[in-house]
Amino acid sequence: QVQLVESGGGSVQAGGSLRLSCAASGYTGRSYYMAWFRQAPGKEREGVAAIYTGGGITYVVDSVKGRFTISRDNAKNTLYLQMNSLKPEDTGMYYCAAKTGAGFLWDTHKYNYWGQGTQVTVSS
Repeated sequence: QVQLVESGGGSVQAGGSLRLSCAASGYTGRSYYMAWFRQAPGKEREGVAAIYTGGGITYVVDSVKGRFTISRDNAKNTLYLQMNSLKPEDTGMYYCAAKTGAGFLWDTHKYNYWGQGTQVTVSS
């Protein structure tokens, strides 16, 4: 059973930076897709960035491209999301998720494991 615990959220002004962390445990040695999703109040959860643990390939959605970077420290079993040049529209609850199967990368139903979320608030 994979367990995910996020940290690093907070409140910043527009243009600021935050780094989110997701500590993972319970891996069985298989390769996973790990991703960050976010959900703003009244909106659906949306994918932000993902990484395939088997080869390190990363994916970032257009709205955060050039500002957010996803990475993973294999030794620490920790996923990161470095967020720079933050905008008020980046505000939301950020979730770490993992899945073992294929399928559309941003389909939340394909993800087997979820963290509890960490809040990011960006003020203008």
